[in-house]
Amino acid sequence: MTNNDNTSNINWFVPLLLEKGISLTAQQLQQFEDYYSMLVEWNEVMNLTGITEHAAVYEKHFYDSISLAFFVDMNNVNSLADIGSGAGFPSLPLKICFPHLKIVIVDSLNKRIQFLKELVEKLQLDNVTCIHGRAEDIARLPEHRDQYDLVTARAVARLNVLNEFCLPFVKKEGMFVAMKGAQLKDELREASNSMKELKARLMDEAQFQLPIEKSERYIVSIKKLQSTPKKYPRKPGLPLKQPL
Repeated sequence: MTNNDNTSNINWFVPLLLEKGISLTAQQLQQFEDYYSMLVEWNEVMNLTGITEHAAVYEKHFYDSISLAFFVDMNNVNSLADIGSGAGFPSLPLKICFPHLKIVIVDSLNKRIQFLKELVEKLQLDNVTCIHGRAEDIARLPEHRDQYDLVTARAVARLNVLNEFCLPFVKKEGMFVAMKGAQLKDELREASNSMKELKARLMDEAQFQLPIEKSERYIVSIKKLQSTPKKYPRKPGLPLKQPL
């Protein structure tokens, strides 16, 4: 596929972001293209994504990641932690669009962290730290506990588990925003106890559709009211085995 074909394939990307108040420079657009190329290249030797077609990556990974900014004013966010980021979603597309963000990415698979470090270097993104480790362990380190304005996770686990993974990273009065691809009623109901235990409150649920494929997406915003109690998060593996 030629570069021209690529551009025509995603001619919706720039105008739809512009409608949301996000304008991209030529340099930022090049960063997205370089991101795409490297994702596909590395995907041949390790499993990063099942989605590799150009327009689909732009819609289901890039646009979907940036959609967080439709519901959270990123100009009021300085620090963002992305838990279980996989191939860098949603934090790195957000970083491309909002270069002021200080990003920390936590992922338990070292191979993915190696990919992310090389990607960050290739895209020349500053203030991005990629950490190999489990959320339950990293959240106990003083430099990460109760520290971040915004913490996010995209389709990693059910909400009652995610709360224990993510809320310990959020600073008091900060936000945890979960990005989900399925309806939330059951998850919200079963997550109410974990919110109470972790001193947090549900602030908003929003729903939107991807622009081309029209699949539904849900954004859940949870505010942290107080510092995380000392006993959380529990030992690695326990939040998944015995959700709060």
